[in-house]
Amino acid sequence: MQVPLIRLQCGANSYEWGKKGSSSAVAKFAAATPSAEFTIQDDRPYAELWMGTHPSNPSKDLTTGRTLLDLVQDNKALLASSVAARYDNKVPFLFKVLSIDKALSIQAHPNKKLAEQLHRKDPKNYPDDNHKPEMAIAITPFEGLCGFRPLDEISHFLESIPALRQLVGDDNAQEFTDIVKRNKDRESGDAVEENKKALKKIFGAVMSSSEADVASAAKLLVESAASAGADFAAGGVDATSGSTLGELVQRLHGQFGADYGLFVLFFLNFVTLQPGEALFLQADDIHAYVSGDIIECMASSDNVVRAGFTPKFKDVDTLVNMLTYSYAPIDAQKMEPRDYPYATLNRTGYSSGSDIALYDPPIEEFSVVRTNLRGDGSKATFDPLDGPSIIICTSGKGKISVGPTVQEVKEGYVFFVGASAECVLESEGSSDDDEFITFKAFCEVEEPHRGASL
Repeated sequence: MQVPLIRLQCGANSYEWGKKGSSSAVAKFAAATPSAEFTIQDDRPYAELWMGTHPSNPSKDLTTGRTLLDLVQDNKALLASSVAARYDNKVPFLFKVLSIDKALSIQAHPNKKLAEQLHRKDPKNYPDDNHKPEMAIAITPFEGLCGFRPLDEISHFLESIPALRQLVGDDNAQEFTDIVKRNKDRESGDAVEENKKALKKIFGAVMSSSEADVASAAKLLVESAASAGADFAAGGVDATSGSTLGELVQRLHGQFGADYGLFVLFFLNFVTLQPGEALFLQADDIHAYVSGDIIECMASSDNVVRAGFTPKFKDVDTLVNMLTYSYAPIDAQKMEPRDYPYATLNRTGYSSGSDIALYDPPIEEFSVVRTNLRGDGSKATFDPLDGPSIIICTSGKGKISVGPTVQEVKEGYVFFVGASAECVLESEGSSDDDEFITFKAFCEVEEPHRGASL
């Protein structure tokens, strides 16, 4: 019988958008687990740490070197029979850390049906047949672009940014503005559908522009952003000031030059997150991460449809046609964590401020629990789950216990916890200011907690 507590060795991916050297949380966390294959290089970008059974970068048992996929397929009790049956004997989520220095591509992840179609048609660029809803939780200050803005904000930019209007076209811009004004106080299905069609038309106009037209408009845009200061984009919108938008345009232009993404940013919500704040992205939601370190959890897939801010394969037609064109303020996609009732805090020593928070998106493949234990001896005891868990420590030190098995935990340590195992985390901080922070991704097919009153 496999012991249901396994320390994992997890692979780090190096992409050009990652933070370099020891400034990357990914690099620091990967280096915490001894490996002859990994040493931090100061000039190398470290972008993603993968935790799970995905074949592109599977986690391994640190002791035996066997992949986690082999372990759970040989011992289905580690997953629970219900999870093994539903998800083909695999961990159904992919857990990651991302360290972002340079913006990721303008992208969306296909729904299940489209993922299957794209995989059959082009398995090289779409290596999975699974959908990829995902959740991001900040562990350092984070910036991103997420979901289409309220339509009156897009109208404001079309009227106040000549370069954007130039690329969209005067007729298209005026038609869009007129439709938005006409439907401003209408909430009928017909009005919403008309708005979405108008949004798709002007977004498609930008994405179908020639490279020469993008270069011409980008030159005008960057010059305006540099010279207008706080007056750029007529002072901006809501909490996003003109100076913030102008700086963002110049920064992204410095990273990518004359790119379609410089104009897409005026269609999308600009969001900042502080540590502990989170976003949830459904399949077919457009987004682009800009900077920061995050915990990311998603259905186990590596499918991405890209169309800007990237040297990789771009599939503009698929992106334009797959999006739902839902529009809303960014608060609609932020996730509010809740108290997690299936764990007990033992408050001893310097434990004031310890907490356990649940991030529970409206899908069945995963949820995430963030545990913050303060001081020496603060302890959290988690009820057994009918499904697997993966735990990473992002700050501090302590111990993890499953039955009689006890292991030390430090920043960057990653553990797999099998189904039906009670798990205990205990802090070994020395003062009230010391934080032992862990994130636990898990899945249950028949979860008692989901939908429960908290």
